[in-house]
Amino acid sequence: MIRQLATAFLILFTGIGAAHAQSASVSGFVRDAESGETLLLANVILRGTQIGTATNTSGYYTLPNLRPGSYTVVCSYLGYERRVIEITVAEAEALRLDIDLEVENIRGQEVVVSGEREDEEEIRRIGVAQLTTAVVKQVPTLLEADVFRSLQLLPGVKAASDYSSGLYIRGGSPDQTLILLDRTTVYNPTHFFGFFSTFNPDAVKDVKLYKGGFPAEYGGRLGSVIDIYNKDGNRKSTHGGVTVGLLASRINLEGPYSKGSWMIAARRTTLEPLLAALRNADIDGTPNSFYFVDLNGKLNFDVSETDRLSLAFYAGNDALELEFLDDATLDIAYGNRTVSANWTHIFSSQLFSNFTFAGSRYFSEPEFSFASTPFKRVNNVYDFSAKGDLEYITGERGGLRGGFWAGLFTFKLRDEFDDIETLNERIHTQYVSTYLQQTYRPSRKWMIQGGVRTNFFGEGDYLRFEPRFALEFIPEDGLRLQLGGGRYYQFLTLISSELFSGFDIWLTTDDGVPPAYGDQIVAGLKTRLGQYNVDVETYYRTMRRLFELDPFLPDAAGLDYADLFHFGRGYAYGTELAIQKPRGRLNGFLGYTLSFSRRRFPNLNEFEYYPPKYDRTHDLNVTLNYELGRSWRITSIFTYATGQAFTEPQSQYRFFDYPFGSQDVKALVSPFNGARLPDYHRLDLGFSKLGPFFGVGDYELQLQVLNAYMRENIWFYFYDLNDDGSIEREVIPQIPVAIPNISFTVTF
Repeated sequence: MIRQLATAFLILFTGIGAAHAQSASVSGFVRDAESGETLLLANVILRGTQIGTATNTSGYYTLPNLRPGSYTVVCSYLGYERRVIEITVAEAEALRLDIDLEVENIRGQEVVVSGEREDEEEIRRIGVAQLTTAVVKQVPTLLEADVFRSLQLLPGVKAASDYSSGLYIRGGSPDQTLILLDRTTVYNPTHFFGFFSTFNPDAVKDVKLYKGGFPAEYGGRLGSVIDIYNKDGNRKSTHGGVTVGLLASRINLEGPYSKGSWMIAARRTTLEPLLAALRNADIDGTPNSFYFVDLNGKLNFDVSETDRLSLAFYAGNDALELEFLDDATLDIAYGNRTVSANWTHIFSSQLFSNFTFAGSRYFSEPEFSFASTPFKRVNNVYDFSAKGDLEYITGERGGLRGGFWAGLFTFKLRDEFDDIETLNERIHTQYVSTYLQQTYRPSRKWMIQGGVRTNFFGEGDYLRFEPRFALEFIPEDGLRLQLGGGRYYQFLTLISSELFSGFDIWLTTDDGVPPAYGDQIVAGLKTRLGQYNVDVETYYRTMRRLFELDPFLPDAAGLDYADLFHFGRGYAYGTELAIQKPRGRLNGFLGYTLSFSRRRFPNLNEFEYYPPKYDRTHDLNVTLNYELGRSWRITSIFTYATGQAFTEPQSQYRFFDYPFGSQDVKALVSPFNGARLPDYHRLDLGFSKLGPFFGVGDYELQLQVLNAYMRENIWFYFYDLNDDGSIEREVIPQIPVAIPNISFTVTF
């Protein structure tokens, strides 16, 4: 089936490409002049014309259907010096023009927090946000730079707590976000009880977030997409870096070889000395052992100017051994493995392709022992797939994209209690998705995009169709009005643990468990006011046939798979405001979200809608950066959010266990998530110092303070019932004090 799909798409697109082979064109890659890394969404235009484009996710651009003559090519990318090149093309000539850009020398002109990379002519798409590695490393964070925590600063993206890197985007839960690493699905990318994501900032080149209304090339999730690309490796010279931090240390190396480039990066916790000191001091709750480790690698092979091959891998693992009571132990191991082989082929100046063969594995194996009674759970996800994407550029009036994604998916879940198996489920199925997407620009002011995606999931024989659309109108320079949306299906669900992500389990559709689906509509206005970029987006989305494990089942043993679930629905809507000042000694970003999210399930809240824990009516993030000079920078982040929803005890019932005795039994009831915690707010400060390191490289010293004014934001309340019937409430805070952090990085 995969071979037939690939053949069909090749015939379709190569046939289209041949039909326009007589016009002239200019195409190539845009790269960093120092490292040779390709630059995603770099802007390329022909001065004095309405012809222009942006590089794709491989850093490739094409300007087709050109008349013979001389042109001025202008290439720009924020943080780099603009380059102007004079060219002449003859009739039917396909000019290959690779463009190298130099990094700007003025540090104060870098983007520090960006909702989107932008230059004067760059395309700004609806619902899209981007971050670079530099952004991630500059943001003050709890002990370690983190991709997901940086994304949480953007409007529409919320965090569950100070101790979670989970992403709750536009009213959706974390499982409603598709996470891709080099075009490969990563199923549970968290470390350290969910504190951090698994993505090492030293290995990451680019992060693209589709908050909603994403195009037909993506699917399989109801809400959003995070598309992450690792570095290819320096193609000019060998470089590396070492970072020593309080929580973890990192090392990375990259360089060229005769046919391409390579990159490898590793990260590991360095907590052993601290844990040893805590154990020697007899501190309760100190783990016997804890660590996490990441390893990223990529090898690129330049076969020719039109063919590139790459092999990428990732391996991450968490392990914890803890004795938390006299007769209670906890032993946990969970992690991810991915491997992908990618072939990029340029059929012609107008036809570009990517083919990826990938494997992904997620495993979670927690084991408990309490009062000599063991409990064990094994959850595994295996995903092996082939993926093809083709892009045909017709010229300034648009283009055509199409592709397929097919694979084999295996899910396993097994529970044991006291060495007796209580649950054993295994689902093995094939899946196939195809998409076709057309972009048309009838004039400079209008862009129309339409697409459709088909999804087939073998277990249950589910076939679903997803229409997508996007419109853009530019009434005047510097002002864009946008509209987008579509239907989206999801065949998986993640049962999230309230304790930490190592207990999360993935479940899938099956006979009697149909896929969840939802509709989205997104409208946006994007403009410039002097030095400021201003974006406003509003959205509405539905969520239907949500399926979760039924929490009211007394015992799952012996039940059919479909009987394990209860089904619900939900909706979310909101408005987001982003104001960005990307350049100057004082630069920064403000993001504000007004939003509402509601869910409804049987036996909860009398089947009335309720706000989930992550619903925040108001959410505000302000990030400011000030360049003190060429070597010092100050960064500050202020966060404010409406308090989380929680279930507050409001009444107490007392009854007797008659006729079996007279012992009191107390039960508390209240509306589910009917109350709110106090509002959340926090200030983080960061200072960084750059300089030469003994002539062998450069260093960066980062000094940070989290929760600078020591706000005791409440994590949750703990209620204790006394013998006299009274109730004591204890406040469990999040980060209760100001926490310093220091890291030292050397690059060479």
